[in-house]
Amino acid sequence: MTKTLPEKRRHEFFVTCAPGLEPFLHEEIRALKLSGHERQVGGVRFVGTLSDAWRANLELRTAVRVLLKVARFEARDDAELYRNVQSIDWSAHLAPEGTLRVDAHSKESALEHTLFVEQRTKDAICDQIREKTGVRPSVDLDDAQLGVYVHIFKDRCTVLLDTSGDSLHKRGWRKFQGRAPLAETLAAAVVLASGWDRRSPLVDPFCGSGTLLVEAALIAANIAPGIFRERFGFERWPGHDVRRFNSVRDEVRARGVLPKKLVLQGFDSDRDAIAGAKENALSAGLGASIQFECAPIERFEPKKGWNAWLATNVPYGERIGDERDLMPTFERFGAIVRERCHGWHIAILSGNENLSRALAIDFARRIPLQNGSIECRLLLADLA
Repeated sequence: MTKTLPEKRRHEFFVTCAPGLEPFLHEEIRALKLSGHERQVGGVRFVGTLSDAWRANLELRTAVRVLLKVARFEARDDAELYRNVQSIDWSAHLAPEGTLRVDAHSKESALEHTLFVEQRTKDAICDQIREKTGVRPSVDLDDAQLGVYVHIFKDRCTVLLDTSGDSLHKRGWRKFQGRAPLAETLAAAVVLASGWDRRSPLVDPFCGSGTLLVEAALIAANIAPGIFRERFGFERWPGHDVRRFNSVRDEVRARGVLPKKLVLQGFDSDRDAIAGAKENALSAGLGASIQFECAPIERFEPKKGWNAWLATNVPYGERIGDERDLMPTFERFGAIVRERCHGWHIAILSGNENLSRALAIDFARRIPLQNGSIECRLLLADLA
């Protein structure tokens, strides 16, 4: 017989994010009024109920995964690891006929081979369930019902369960990928870091597949990014309260209202990208809220006196083109911004320092961020 986790019991959670996004994630968690929050390397810790984890999955924009901590113990050898993993009651998390996946990380520990750690953890879980029920769960590396994360540091092992399932950057609204698309979580961080007031016009002159503008619209409308998802990991756990979760999700969904007369504009020289951006905006229910136009940067004509925000992820040679080919584009773009964007607030994500210097803009702040494997800087300026 499977068990369920008590609804009102409080647990420790760790929310992961991309490198550099910890401050923005921490602020989001504070805004949700989740208790016991603490910023750490790679994410933010908080304490709460399963319902709090539901809300975190639904509402956090810069999070990658919400992990539930279930145990912490010594694991100096494989026998100690196996014994301690077996001491956890797995019936509340995995049905006998269910599937699981184990991911392990180890540093400065006797158990340094992560594949072996994953195998022993999996054996301990499956052996316990088989001994109790006669049925043994199976491994599914692609679509497991339960994701288990094992972190070992200096022989101290922490076991966490993935409440999210797929990475939270997979919102569910994206239909068109395009070339080198910006992750939704990073796009949201760029908008949040820009200081945009959610009322003034926001313009992206290199909009690509429209990710940054879609995320900006969701922020302005207070539309939770998780409402587009088909499923979260916790929905596949034994005893999941479907009716209560649907009620929470409906309550979150009802809050979303796009401000009237909000101006969001995207430009790109690639016609296919513009068509894809329109498709993505339509998928997110924002088809009429964002204006997209196929136009090169030379045709970018900002309106005077707008006091607007410019936020963009410029091509910087890692995936599209190379530095030499892109240098003239950056020089022209920088000149246009300096000449035509007086009174504007500028936020430019760039992964190439030489190209950034070619903009010839005096940036007040440079925030280090990670775009996949690329080290980037978010360049911020207020133009007089």
